[in-house]
Amino acid sequence: MEVPRLDRALSSPTSPCEEVIKNLSLEAIQLCDRDGNKSQDSGIAEMEELPVPHNIKISNITCDSFKISWEMDSKSKDRITHYFIDLNKKENKNSNKFKHKDVPTKLVAKAVPLPMTVRGHWFLSPRTEYTVAVQTASKQVDGDYVVSEWSEIIEFCTADYSKVHLTQLLEKAEVIGGRMLKFSVFYRNQHKEYFDYIREHHGNAMQPSVKDNSGSHGSPISGKLEGIFFSCSTEFNTGKPPQDSPYGRYRFEIAAEKLFNPNTNLYFGDFYCMYTAYHYVILVIAPVGSPGDEFCKQRLPQLNSKENKFLTCTEEDGVLVYHHAQDVILEVIYTDPVDLSLGTVAEITGHQLMSLSTANAKKDPSCKTCNISVGR
Repeated sequence: MEVPRLDRALSSPTSPCEEVIKNLSLEAIQLCDRDGNKSQDSGIAEMEELPVPHNIKISNITCDSFKISWEMDSKSKDRITHYFIDLNKKENKNSNKFKHKDVPTKLVAKAVPLPMTVRGHWFLSPRTEYTVAVQTASKQVDGDYVVSEWSEIIEFCTADYSKVHLTQLLEKAEVIGGRMLKFSVFYRNQHKEYFDYIREHHGNAMQPSVKDNSGSHGSPISGKLEGIFFSCSTEFNTGKPPQDSPYGRYRFEIAAEKLFNPNTNLYFGDFYCMYTAYHYVILVIAPVGSPGDEFCKQRLPQLNSKENKFLTCTEEDGVLVYHHAQDVILEVIYTDPVDLSLGTVAEITGHQLMSLSTANAKKDPSCKTCNISVGR
């Protein structure tokens, strides 16, 4: 069943209720809380016996919607005119205690056949835990409501961005990813101890690790995809990698064709900024048929390696030629182990600019360039 009419979506005072999906109408109403407390002018009548929802089920969860259904006793069921849905973000024990609390969202839906869809990007965020409870109500001729007791509280978690959402993000990134520069190597900066550890404990091969939570909150690769981060940006005047890095004074360099060639697939992973004027694009390179490739095929938009706005591999006179986008900062994830013997490790002459690190960096949710309207 598609979304019912919502008489009111109470979120923050500035919630864009006018964006409620098609055919929804608004009606002012105040709700009691889950404990049944009401203000003196609440407009809700004293509680009468209405069936209490139980055995609540959540299904068809996306990053900004879900379907909800429940069971009810048949007694007085024909008097139900509305459902009250109390939706709240689950409290995070590690959240910043100085941050303003999220305003609870109470939805008033006309009674329709179940399940019904709840959708709204201003009060549902991707990959976020929520609690939900339901109340049945009967609207009286004088405008007051008779309500049941609240149901039990259940928990659920919204989903990651789908391929459709990531394609929208990709299209936004393509707008600013035009000019291309030639390059010849991928590189990875780390501390000397990192490379010593790789030699001693991993047989000289850098191992994929789980990507951190930097970038878009709804990105399906955060905390899930395993890979090795590389850069490929070059300085405009030299055509070589910059001598500064936020990640360590030792750099592993490897010829571009060792990682990116006709035997690999290229995927778009994310587009974000960190309250700065410049933007980051995350790309994933996966050997064809590898576990990383299978992971990405199911979740990420695939790019044409020969023709896209960010990273290309073309053949000229029998030689592979590589270009990267100049106007965005590329972060490239390679999904297989990489042996240090395939490249070189050397100390850079520049500085370690820690302020440029993107480790667990949070995306600016207010940036119009790199956000889509399905949560952040």
